[in-house]
Amino acid sequence: MPPSYAQVVTTLRSAGCVFAEDEARLILSTARTPVELAAMVDRRVAGRPLEHVLGWAGFSGLRIAVEPGVFVPRRRTEFLVQQAVALASELPVVVPVAASVGAPVVVDLCCGSGAVGAALAASLPGAELHAVDIDPVAVSCARRNIGARGQVYEGDLFGPLPHGLRGRVGVLAANVPYVPTGEVGLLPPEARDHEPLVALDGGGDGLDVLRRVAAEAPRWLASGGGLLVETSERQVERAVGIFADAGLRPRLEVSEELYAHVVVGMT
Repeated sequence: MPPSYAQVVTTLRSAGCVFAEDEARLILSTARTPVELAAMVDRRVAGRPLEHVLGWAGFSGLRIAVEPGVFVPRRRTEFLVQQAVALASELPVVVPVAASVGAPVVVDLCCGSGAVGAALAASLPGAELHAVDIDPVAVSCARRNIGARGQVYEGDLFGPLPHGLRGRVGVLAANVPYVPTGEVGLLPPEARDHEPLVALDGGGDGLDVLRRVAAEAPRWLASGGGLLVETSERQVERAVGIFADAGLRPRLEVSEELYAHVVVGMT
């Protein structure tokens, strides 16, 4: 007989899961057999991220497939998606568009599971979507989530993108790693032990990848297009300065509810 909801809650709570009730409901609704249920509970008790145990994460109203070893999309990053959609609605008519009138060229850098790209594709019908990640496991996952709605490339930042996109990108969303190297060891074990270092470590001050993206972004952005990057509250001032030094017109958008900070740089 499979364990009951109460039994699963007790097991998860004993393992230190703060939201044991919610997690139990998700695990029970996802498991297809008693054997799978037991295995999922065991993996969660062993410290695996809940999303890796389930095989999916909720993000912007979508169910995003998440494989072991892939960065789990955070709820705060939904604010990045919201700001990108808002920016797309403000693009001037001179920005080159895809097949649908008013649908911009969208690029999702450091795409991980492809959650941001998939959410943007769902919100911007007809958009020409391109996504990139350096991690082959993430690329495989992103291709599952984005499917026929866009192209996913494996490589370092702008490197694998088609040269024909230069000067055509209306929305450039880059969920870059921004944890300072010296602080990666302070992250919760679920992230530190089970997510790829390349998706977490942003270098000495956490802004190394952001600098690279901002420096090259103007060559890819269309006139009136914008770069959007998530960062932490304490890094905002430096991030804004990096955008300005790259020739972008920066502004800061903040969500108190999600505790999210997005720097937007316009051409």
